[in-house]
Amino acid sequence: MKKFWPWLRLVLAVAILVAVGLRLGTGAFVDGLRAIDAFSVAAALAIGFATTLLSAGRWVLIARRLGLSLSLRTAVSDYYRALLVNAVLPAGVLGDVHRAVNHGRESGDVGRGVRAVFFERFAGQMVLIGIGLAVLLTHPAPGLGLAPDGPTVALVLAGLAALVVVGWRIRPVRKVLVNTLADGIRLLSFKTWPAVIGLSAATVAGYVAMFVVAARAAGSDATITQLAPVVVLALLIMAIPVNIGGFGPREAFLAVAFGAAGLGAQHGFTTGIVYGVLALIAALPGAVVLFLSRRTKVEKAEVVAERLGQPREQELALAR
Repeated sequence: MKKFWPWLRLVLAVAILVAVGLRLGTGAFVDGLRAIDAFSVAAALAIGFATTLLSAGRWVLIARRLGLSLSLRTAVSDYYRALLVNAVLPAGVLGDVHRAVNHGRESGDVGRGVRAVFFERFAGQMVLIGIGLAVLLTHPAPGLGLAPDGPTVALVLAGLAALVVVGWRIRPVRKVLVNTLADGIRLLSFKTWPAVIGLSAATVAGYVAMFVVAARAAGSDATITQLAPVVVLALLIMAIPVNIGGFGPREAFLAVAFGAAGLGAQHGFTTGIVYGVLALIAALPGAVVLFLSRRTKVEKAEVVAERLGQPREQELALAR
């Protein structure tokens, strides 16, 4: 099953998009592509740079607190590369896995490098959930009824506790849990977590701004108050690892949510398409990072080859 899960996720994402497309018509796809203009592209690049800079800054704070060296410039370039990989490959996490392992290798501690990225992403998700709960409590999403009740929360917490107990009985998993807990405690410092929360909240604001740009481009005239609860839920839905570069559950949810809120299901679906394309555009600087990093590696390899070949050439000259 593990072998076929990546393909199953791909099939599920395609099935979701096809089902929604058949329900609303293929015109929603075309409308989404036509809606993108020069202003939305420029806004996507600007917002993308801001959110990437904020997220990279969060990563730098966490990595340095865990004793790893990481400059902001390196973090920004690696983050852009990860965003591009996440945008073009299924699941949406492979870019983060690569930057975690790569930074760990360069720092001499792969395990801690992976944990730094884990905590960086975890912090962002926790702040997003907190903001989402606050928004939904003050401005409930009409017709969705997604507010968690007491028994549901209790079941989720019980399930997490059971996973920890089971994992603790497995030695390799126990070691990972111990190291993760130790590093997590190191991050509980007033020099770290307030800044991490602030950077995460600003990043979420950037994502919301991107959604607003997408909604306006899609022709929706909904107010920020109407969009806010739908957007934060959409951001949480995007964390589901069943998508194609982010496309899939997001569009289905937005169609349902916009329809329930009286904003038009087709507008919701088109907004999802526009947002996905704008997110890909915002990640395009990652292609430049990939090109430059590959070129740098080639140049370094040539230098090493020349250095290794120099003694051999001298030896041949003396032999002659």
